[in-house]
Amino acid sequence: MPKIDETRPFLPVNIAVLTVSDTRDAASDKSGRTLAEMIERDGHKVAARAIVRDDRAAIVAQLRAWIADPAVDVVISTGGTGVTGRDVTPEAFQSVFEKEIAGFGELFRTISFQKVGTSALQSRATGGVAGGTYLFALPGSPGACRDGWEEILRWQLDNRHRPCNLVELMPRLQEHLTTKPKATV
Repeated sequence: MPKIDETRPFLPVNIAVLTVSDTRDAASDKSGRTLAEMIERDGHKVAARAIVRDDRAAIVAQLRAWIADPAVDVVISTGGTGVTGRDVTPEAFQSVFEKEIAGFGELFRTISFQKVGTSALQSRATGGVAGGTYLFALPGSPGACRDGWEEILRWQLDNRHRPCNLVELMPRLQEHLTTKPKATV
């Protein structure tokens, strides 16, 4: 059960929602809408929304644009995480990751297993960090989006969550880019 420290003030996070699909548009994007509604319900800001086709280059281009945007702290995508030939979202995400958060995909599949049994192995949900931005890829169903948000991301993107959360690490995500002066002998 998540533990929230109510003595700490809530810090809203700016989240971009990316739908990966060859067939959806704004009117038929139930998964993206589900994510956006939950994000806003829980006090965060939907900083941007986009729909891109199942194309690695298109996904990478959108990810890189949002990684470069200081108004985006987190990207959550829906769609393209399966095993068919058109499912390239994990490969696109992994090509921009500086660090993978392997536990995200593992935890998502554990939660999914409790609901869909062994079919959970078909999900290649993934998470990572690039340019100080958290990146998470969820499957394309509204149910998977609810599971990923309600069971994992809602809590890890709440700075009051204890014993730790991803928000409190945000200021340190780009430490590796800070160059320290060399010591003189």
